[in-house]
Amino acid sequence: MTKPPRKPPQPLLGAADVPIRSKPRRRRDPAQPQLPLDPMPARADLCLALLKSRPPKGPQWAFEVKWDGYRLAVYKEPSGVRILTRGGHDWTDRFPAIAAEARRLPVSTAILDGEAIVLDEQGRSDFGKLQKSLGGRGGNRASRDAILMAFDLIYFDGHDIRATELSSRRHLLEGLVPAGGEEAIRLSEEIEADGDTLLRIACEHGLEGIIAKDRNSPYRGGRGGEWLKIKCVQSDGFAIIGYEKSTASFGGIGRLLLAARKGNEFVYVGGVGTGFNERSAAELREEMDKLIIRKPAVNTGRKRDAVFVRPELVAEIQYGGWTHDDKLRHASYKGLREEQDMAEIYELT
Repeated sequence: MTKPPRKPPQPLLGAADVPIRSKPRRRRDPAQPQLPLDPMPARADLCLALLKSRPPKGPQWAFEVKWDGYRLAVYKEPSGVRILTRGGHDWTDRFPAIAAEARRLPVSTAILDGEAIVLDEQGRSDFGKLQKSLGGRGGNRASRDAILMAFDLIYFDGHDIRATELSSRRHLLEGLVPAGGEEAIRLSEEIEADGDTLLRIACEHGLEGIIAKDRNSPYRGGRGGEWLKIKCVQSDGFAIIGYEKSTASFGGIGRLLLAARKGNEFVYVGGVGTGFNERSAAELREEMDKLIIRKPAVNTGRKRDAVFVRPELVAEIQYGGWTHDDKLRHASYKGLREEQDMAEIYELT
């Protein structure tokens, strides 16, 4: 018999009535010797979640909501605040509210790991709204709607804490960013529930999925299995290799033509004709028309009224599965990924 969640489903989308908070940090005793300080890394290699079909079992696993946005690391130093993307690009100016809140954190030096998101009316992260707030792919607008859901602490008060276990890092993070806050930096709270139960509740609320983390693990860059992601719906990045024209659709785009990777090559995986609105279709058409080529980069079979482009744009596609011949089923366009976000293209096995 599975253990029921300690909190009802609704707190997944908002602050709980009695948020979980860490114990207040005690002031350091001046009589105690100070530990030597560690140099702050100029850029930390971020820990990535490995995709799994089902949540793991066991008391060592902690669970959180999976947020749909841009992965960021926030560096707070005496000289100021830097906000870097997973690819190492400086996006401090693009997230002024997050940067301002980072300056107010009650610590002199820190590196926070988190996800920049924009919430919809139901309190769910909405990737499309985030992109719109930033001016679309390649835009340079500053988003004042974006908030950072902080879920880990890499460096704290002069000390590199990546070698310590997750439970200790979380304790420090919860003291720095209390649960239930409404500021531009908020805590991505752990949900105490059985993984299968939490996944079901998350899917019922229309969330993207959940993250499982080994409480005893250190912080290691890359996809080593310390963090796992379990999705309610399948959503991945695919290269845009062209589009079919239509006079009846937004932007004249009837269907995007998509490709995945297989080894060192691209493989055609079908198309997507839904998920666009007038604005996103116009932005897409403008980006694609800069990349037009005469011959397709991938064999797509015979296509009428098709325009082919260099496979440089990565679209985030939500889909229901695969056909027997490796084509996407029930695909829907979610948005373009940024190059600075180190957008990954789905790999066929």
